[in-house]
Amino acid sequence: MSTPENEILRRRTFGIISHPDAGKTTLTEKLLLFGGAINTAGAVKAKKATRHATSDFMEIERQRGISVATSVMGFEYRDRKINLLDTPGHEDFCEDTYRTLTAVDSALMVIDATKGVEAQTYKLLDVCKMRHTPIITFMNKLDREGCDPIGLLDEIEAKLKMKVSPMSWPISCGKRFKGVYNLYENKLVLFKSHGKQSEESAVHITSLSDPKLEETIGEDHAKELRDDIELITGIYPPFNHANYLAGIVTPVFFGSALNNFGVKEILDFFIENAPSPLPRQTEERTVYPQDKNFSGFIFKIHANIDPKHRDRIAFLRICSGTFERNQKITNIRTGKVLRPANPTAFMAQAKEIIDTAYPGDIVGIHDTGNIKIGDTLTNGETLHFKGIPHFSPELFKYVVNLEPLKTKQLFKGLEQLGEEGVAQVFTRYNSPERLVGTVGALQFEVIQYRLEHEYGAKCRFDNLSFIKACWLETQDDNTLQNFIRSRTSQIAKDISGKIVYLAETQWSLEREIRENPDIAFHFTSEF
Repeated sequence: MSTPENEILRRRTFGIISHPDAGKTTLTEKLLLFGGAINTAGAVKAKKATRHATSDFMEIERQRGISVATSVMGFEYRDRKINLLDTPGHEDFCEDTYRTLTAVDSALMVIDATKGVEAQTYKLLDVCKMRHTPIITFMNKLDREGCDPIGLLDEIEAKLKMKVSPMSWPISCGKRFKGVYNLYENKLVLFKSHGKQSEESAVHITSLSDPKLEETIGEDHAKELRDDIELITGIYPPFNHANYLAGIVTPVFFGSALNNFGVKEILDFFIENAPSPLPRQTEERTVYPQDKNFSGFIFKIHANIDPKHRDRIAFLRICSGTFERNQKITNIRTGKVLRPANPTAFMAQAKEIIDTAYPGDIVGIHDTGNIKIGDTLTNGETLHFKGIPHFSPELFKYVVNLEPLKTKQLFKGLEQLGEEGVAQVFTRYNSPERLVGTVGALQFEVIQYRLEHEYGAKCRFDNLSFIKACWLETQDDNTLQNFIRSRTSQIAKDISGKIVYLAETQWSLEREIRENPDIAFHFTSEF
């Protein structure tokens, strides 16, 4: 009989992170294939293909072939319930990824073996390190020329400041790529370049001196593999599970996601070694998954996930207790009691209504505009989960309404997209003017597209000279009001009504901080 304790132990909730074009979305689909969640992978590389990546459901994602929103996918594999969060790789959408990483218990890092560690990987890994998130690394595209396996491991240690522990090792690369040797299961997995490798060709060997090695891959490759294994076992320590869970060491696998190669190995290793749901910190106390009372937090909101229905869904990460359909739960920020009648589980854009969910699960709650990112939901206890802030934008533009008769639709669209976290929307102090702040230029294109196609409102964006938004805090309201009066043109309110100072230069920002010691300037909204 299934118990809440057993259900918690069955769960694995993780996110996939990478630099753009490292193969993250392709790997996501192949994991779903092995998990039996889908039957056909989307042709993510073919722009004109009629099939598209399962995890990319927004029209603009299909047109560009990139992920711009986090997708949630749940599936069963070997009696484990896996919750997989596919995050945007593009740096212009990194804030959505940062928030998503608050909702996972571990991460899978994808690196393009032909390019090595790239810029966006640094930023994402820093967020994982802040929370000591366990990370498994997948070296992708081994069937392409240009990789140096030992060089890649050294790069991770030098640039990402993480210890590595190779779990598999490639037998050559590029055109000579024969497959991988699985160190912890002592088997050869042979490579076939056909993209449909649902069943891997595995040869079990007793040791590296087994004559089956030469028979299978030839003398030259066998000697090369023996030399490599002797070298790496002398350099890198054996896998230590405690160090992996502490985020100190990352186990490394090699493969080719496009060819389904190495995917099954990493999935098998993941379900055995990745952590089940972990405790979460709130301002009041530590929340444990085994706690009887329900609690969770909202890490993402998405409006119009189905263009045919103007639905708005809040993504809830369950942290403790059991979530049940129609149960009374309280939004701690507003004090309002909710009774979710149609909570949903996700398979990309496909949704199904669920009756029960457990810690580690991601549940979609239909919302009419009362829920915001960062909200804590409980069945009564006052808790505030930590670490889900808005970050200071670096690009700012003024919203110009191109259709004055659609002003209501425009403001509603901006408000909802701001609540989703697509961008940050500010209102000028003592003025109805709307400003949009982002961390990347591509976000403005996404906002413009969605405003027109989902809300019927057309706009353009005019440049502003601001470089940073700072949330202001002071114990003396008179001090704050005097500051606002003297700099009204640089003052705005965020979507929650908090006062924000918009800096025009780094020099002027530093001067304001220096000359106003009674005012705290915060670079995130959580303080």
